[in-house]
Amino acid sequence: MSTKPRRSPKPQERQRDPERTRMLILEAAEAEFGAHGYAGARISSIAGRAGVNQQLISYYFDGKEGLYQAMSERWLERQSELAAPGTPLPEQVRRYALEALHNPDGVRLLAWGGLQYSGPADDLDHKPRAERLQETVETIRALQEAGRVPAAIDPACLAVMLMAAAMATTSLPHVIEGVFGVDPRSPDFIRHYADQMAIISETLGLGGG
Repeated sequence: MSTKPRRSPKPQERQRDPERTRMLILEAAEAEFGAHGYAGARISSIAGRAGVNQQLISYYFDGKEGLYQAMSERWLERQSELAAPGTPLPEQVRRYALEALHNPDGVRLLAWGGLQYSGPADDLDHKPRAERLQETVETIRALQEAGRVPAAIDPACLAVMLMAAAMATTSLPHVIEGVFGVDPRSPDFIRHYADQMAIISETLGLGGG
């Protein structure tokens, strides 16, 4: 991060609605990070997308890393909606697969994180992501102990496989188009794929009913 002192924007540069300004910056950042990954994203481009002075990003988020961390917190809030307590795993999986339709930039950003991964020290979302995935592992393990999931299945492996599969319309569009002969970003296909993921999860015994 830069060691230069942060300069507050002039009063006339500030928006009258700080929360709206923050939201515009976060939405622009999601699009920029989703398109280019963390390493390739540029603060100047984010400011241009948001239609704000670049200094406002430093003022509200203390630069690129702070902005990314704010986006991670926003994703945590989104995850609490997708995986609310009591939501069966098949339905969670279906909702995650549908994020390619509802939140494509967020899914692209997660895929970029994997492509640019160089170790946990540079992975700003490493700990919270690991904790979230561990919750899924424990849920699968509990279902396994109840006799619903085959004993030969490694719960951690299955959790990662489900996560990877839910992202396939974003991470493997060329494969999907080759196999299905359809646009992998088509809303109809994404809904069909999400429904299939839920059915497969049920078949694996993840319904918990």
